[in-house]
Amino acid sequence: MKNSIKKNSFFILTLVIMVTVFLNSCDQMSESIIDKSIGTNGSFEHAKNGLPVNWFLYTPKTVQTGSFDIITDTTEFKDGKQSLKFLVRECSAMGGRLSPGFFQEFHETKPGETYKVSFWIKNRGSEFIVKIYGVSDMKGEDGHVLKSKETFDTWRLFEYLYTIPPKVWIRFEMNILQPGSFWIDDIKIERVKNN
Repeated sequence: MKNSIKKNSFFILTLVIMVTVFLNSCDQMSESIIDKSIGTNGSFEHAKNGLPVNWFLYTPKTVQTGSFDIITDTTEFKDGKQSLKFLVRECSAMGGRLSPGFFQEFHETKPGETYKVSFWIKNRGSEFIVKIYGVSDMKGEDGHVLKSKETFDTWRLFEYLYTIPPKVWIRFEMNILQPGSFWIDDIKIERVKNN
């Protein structure tokens, strides 16, 4: 009986230590401030603590390597009174949570429906990637990928149509893969009415 209690105590202690170590080693993957009352915030007009509301951002706090700033820029914008700017001095080319950027998943989008995804970009020197694709809690689906290192000093519009596959919703993700200055503004995801 005493051996059984000792074994159970050892097992429980080991389990507690393992869970504690695991939870302490988990890095925060992104930062976000959510306010559902303001909607998508695709023109980045609403910001708190220097971050645009309703977007998940890969910030200097969450990206392990690199040197960069995320700025709500009130001097360069396409819509409203400000845009989102990434001033990147150093970064990983891996993308995702390993590089400066941001994302949002639009759970209200419905499978089988077609959406027009549009946004405006200015780029000076950086390489960037924008992905528009379907995701669920268990999988991801192919979509559109825009990857470029072209410099353009005037705002350029990008538009894509995306029909959502079964059992997923739209994810919009952008990353900076090489240093430079990058602006994005006026992101819209609009359902295309079927005729």
